[in-house]
Amino acid sequence: MTSSMGEDKSEMNEDELFYLMKWHNFQKNVSIQFERLREEEDLVDITFACEGRQIRAHKLVLFACSPYFKQLLKSNPCKHPVFFMNDVKFEILKAILEYMYLGEVHVSNDNLKEFMRVAESLKIRGLSKDKQIFALYY
Repeated sequence: MTSSMGEDKSEMNEDELFYLMKWHNFQKNVSIQFERLREEEDLVDITFACEGRQIRAHKLVLFACSPYFKQLLKSNPCKHPVFFMNDVKFEILKAILEYMYLGEVHVSNDNLKEFMRVAESLKIRGLSKDKQIFALYY
């Protein structure tokens, strides 16, 4: 048998063979594990406070999902920053984070307008209308 390069495959060394090792559903598995880390508050390194409650997250996820957070966190390095979200309902913030971690979230019709307002102000990828975000992401 001859390869397209004219080499005789029977003479190929086994060390020259490559195998594709693929983890099916990789993205889904990784996002689920990140969400578990957040739920269990393992390795969290950022805190949001609103309506007298707190919710913790990972800067890495925020960095990846929002150019707003990327710029903010890069220009203000801090080991564990705390953001006070005075104009955001806790329920909306929780939904925004769920969207960033899992790529989807159920939002009630009553909360949709506020959810989209917050997503737009935080420049959340996939939700923000900012053309520059889409150009960089897609």
